[in-house]
Amino acid sequence: MAANTNLLATLGDLEKEPFVCLLSKLIGESKHVQNNPPELIPEEDRVVKHVLDSLLPFSTTTGGGPLLLNHVAYLPGRGNLIVEYPGTVPGKILSFVGCHMDVVTANPDDWDFDPFTLSVDGDKLRGRGTTDCLGHVALVTQLMRKLGETKPKLKSTVVAVFIANEENSAITGVGVDALVKHGLLNKLKEGPLFWIDTADKQPCVGTGGMIPWKLNATGKLFHSGLAHKAICKGNGDTIGSNKVFIWQNFGFRHFAIDNTAINALELAMDALKEIQSRFYRDFPPHPQEQVYGYATPSTMKPTQWSYPGGGINQIPGECTISGDVRLTPFYNVKDVMKKLQEYVDDINENIEKLETRGPVSKYVLPDENIRGSLTLTFNEASSGVACDLNSRGFHVLCKATEEVVGHVKPYSITGTLPLIRELQDEGFDVQTSGYGLMATYHAKNEYCLFTDMSQGYRVFARIISQLED
Repeated sequence: MAANTNLLATLGDLEKEPFVCLLSKLIGESKHVQNNPPELIPEEDRVVKHVLDSLLPFSTTTGGGPLLLNHVAYLPGRGNLIVEYPGTVPGKILSFVGCHMDVVTANPDDWDFDPFTLSVDGDKLRGRGTTDCLGHVALVTQLMRKLGETKPKLKSTVVAVFIANEENSAITGVGVDALVKHGLLNKLKEGPLFWIDTADKQPCVGTGGMIPWKLNATGKLFHSGLAHKAICKGNGDTIGSNKVFIWQNFGFRHFAIDNTAINALELAMDALKEIQSRFYRDFPPHPQEQVYGYATPSTMKPTQWSYPGGGINQIPGECTISGDVRLTPFYNVKDVMKKLQEYVDDINENIEKLETRGPVSKYVLPDENIRGSLTLTFNEASSGVACDLNSRGFHVLCKATEEVVGHVKPYSITGTLPLIRELQDEGFDVQTSGYGLMATYHAKNEYCLFTDMSQGYRVFARIISQLED
């Protein structure tokens, strides 16, 4: 216990001036590490340079300290950095991973301040990346620098991994996926891995999977004022390509149309309603969601509409609804995708049974041998994570959080952190936390609080201390 107390005293608190100084340099690079290919491809080595400048004086590279530095790049300018403080007991290890050096985009015209320059407003540290995730890069850098500077004798090896390419998966083989593939993180499986890329200072014990989907509905294009079907005999004129029979009766013109429309918009809406009903029947709230504190169960919802265009007086013959499934990790992503496809196949086979809208709305035209149809496609899906609530890593994180923050309340969200599921599947004991603000995550006017980051530093120190026992 005395040794642990001495270690906490040695590591001390987060020093504001060097932390803010480093963070200012990192935010100054945020314009160049926006990740939105093909227009914006980040240059993470611009961030690596500042981290190395801070750590090199205490590294074996310069002879100034014990830190082992490994700069690994799989594409030019897009490096990762592995930092290791060696312990004395082989196989005893803990790691802080997930601090990524890319950011989401920011439009300066939408912000109240320059997103690409750090500004300080009392306790607020403002700029793109302060919460997600350059603030964590600066925070963990300061922790590793303090270890290298003070050289405490530890049983555990402490490793920090700063990664490239977290914010976008259009380009792969660049960040943590490549590090795992090449075996550079294998030894981290021997101890808890703390993924530092969430928010609000509490353990995040569960995330959601995501299945992006597109539902295309095909009907028949036609005039919106002639959405009925009638038959009579007589000489005909034409409206467009549709034959119309006209006769005079008490001064009125009567139209008889020999074809009509299938409204693709109505078909898509009615089909989606049926698909959603079946989804919620087959994937209801799972009992484990309460254990993990999920705010919502699995959901399926539309988020975008599109159609080829046309006049206000045209019934569209085609449209696409896009959306996503957010899936708690207690259901299998592939099982859900299979079920969704089965729903669509069944609706297509029985399209005449699908609920319609009004007396002339229909999805089958028997006289013309035309049926409305649906096509379902998926983009790349990812699985959610349920952290191991029985692991040593989880328990030390909870205890450290309670000691520093004053309370501990693990939570779960159906937001996605796809990279950590791959780590968990590879055998890593992944626990997650973060010290930015969920309210400013990916938002305009992003900021974090220095006091929150300072508490994060103290949580890390206590994690190291506890794991020495």
